[in-house]
Amino acid sequence: MRILILNGSPAGDNSITLQHMEYLKKKFPRYEYKTINVAARIRSIEKDFTQSKEELESADLIVFCYPVYTFLIPAQLHRFIELIKENGVDLSGKYATQVSTSKHFYDTTAHRFIEENCYDLKLRYVKGLSADMEDILSKKGQKEAVEFFKFVLWNMKNNLCDDLHMKEASSAKLFEAGSAKKSTKKTDKTIALVTDYDDDKSYDNLRSMIARFVLRFPGDVNVINLREFPFIGGCLGCFNCASDGKCIYKDGFDDYLRKNINGADAVVYAYSIKDHSMGYRFKLYDDRQFCNGHRTVTMGKPVAYLIDGHLSVENNLMILMEARAQVGGNFLAGVVSNESNPDEAIDNTVKTLYYALKHSYNPPKNFYGVGGLKIFRDLIYQMQGLMKEDHRFYKEHGFYDFPQKHKGRIMGMYLVSALMNNKKISKKVSMTDGMMMMYKKVIDEA
Repeated sequence: MRILILNGSPAGDNSITLQHMEYLKKKFPRYEYKTINVAARIRSIEKDFTQSKEELESADLIVFCYPVYTFLIPAQLHRFIELIKENGVDLSGKYATQVSTSKHFYDTTAHRFIEENCYDLKLRYVKGLSADMEDILSKKGQKEAVEFFKFVLWNMKNNLCDDLHMKEASSAKLFEAGSAKKSTKKTDKTIALVTDYDDDKSYDNLRSMIARFVLRFPGDVNVINLREFPFIGGCLGCFNCASDGKCIYKDGFDDYLRKNINGADAVVYAYSIKDHSMGYRFKLYDDRQFCNGHRTVTMGKPVAYLIDGHLSVENNLMILMEARAQVGGNFLAGVVSNESNPDEAIDNTVKTLYYALKHSYNPPKNFYGVGGLKIFRDLIYQMQGLMKEDHRFYKEHGFYDFPQKHKGRIMGMYLVSALMNNKKISKKVSMTDGMMMMYKKVIDEA
């Protein structure tokens, strides 16, 4: 298999992002790799695109590799993507993914930009890795990078890809529950499938999607219909639950939530789009989950969605689902709408969920997850006297990562700054040369 790395960093071989791919090349040596420093060479590539076109067309997997610059990718990589389109390169059916480094400030918009251009080019996209600049220097970051690449290769082997933003719409094909057999049980993992349908014909599509999912998943699926729970009312924001996690309502929802939903190994939400949202009952359910406070009690567990409706035009709803998974520390294993090939999409989501459960796959958080958790971290720390359960949970899980003293690193940066300001030294040694030393050591030891 030929893997083409499009290095979008102007630093070329001294790119920190590229070091993540260099590490993966050491960990997966049996594949053929080719790197094009598209950002560093963009002027010459503009003059003659022939070689780049040949490399693109002969690749099996294309990896967009770049640092996040001002909400998006570097301008040079942006130009390279324009050149791919201007030169009519046919990449249909090839696989693509991305690896970025940043401090997670709006890495989401950069990744979405690459995703959308992959769909333009008819590439089969697999969700990428958004790493912190220093992730590859830690054991945790190294493991996340390796698990990410295994997931990409697994998708290719199983002919799967991310279809979260598929644009082609078609009439939904209703699944007949009697037309397929239940998958052979392969796992003791359980799924809580949370829905809100009733007997009205308007929910036929949703019930059909749920029926297929239950039959296809090789384990137990507990279907939980929110219409059947006797909610007394919506969250009152009274903070009665702040100290002990008990809701002021006596309808038993807090215990029901923890036993039937939070206790499952994964959660699937199934709903029909109403008023650009999941509808009133799902919002009622969400609000009442505040009995868990700001505690991400299901983190590490994958989630997925089955949706009846025109999801492709509901951008805010798509952001909400991704952000919800990110803040909760959940891998978003699939979002299926019945706009296009729902049966196949459900089957693929089942496979991805099963993979995530089997391998405990949970990639690092992006801007939604990192930023959201930092806001809550600061809030809970200040309100620890009231939010005692939240405070205990945050301490136990190491969420209080301040103050970041790192005295050695801070002093090192002062030294680097002094060297850069010395004109004689800066001509001989660049800042990137010094930074590369740490990464090269990790790669050499890989």
